[in-house]
Amino acid sequence: MKLIVLNLPRSFSEDALAKLFKKYGNIRACDLVMDPNTGNSKGFGFVEMAVAHEAAAAIKALNGSMLEQRKIRVKAAD
Repeated sequence: MKLIVLNLPRSFSEDALAKLFKKYGNIRACDLVMDPNTGNSKGFGFVEMAVAHEAAAAIKALNGSMLEQRKIRVKAAD
């Protein structure tokens, strides 16, 4: 199941994003969207989890949680 993670801190790394979601299960892929001109994060990314119920657990636990004073949003990617 592919998830979109919104409102991430600009300082957040792809490794940090993967580590955040690995607590809830196996991840297949993790991609932080970067600005090609600056090389900085655009503040969102995608995480693909191997099992739907693990993805649902991650959504429930992380949606609305705070990271570096930012309230992140996690939902299924369409």
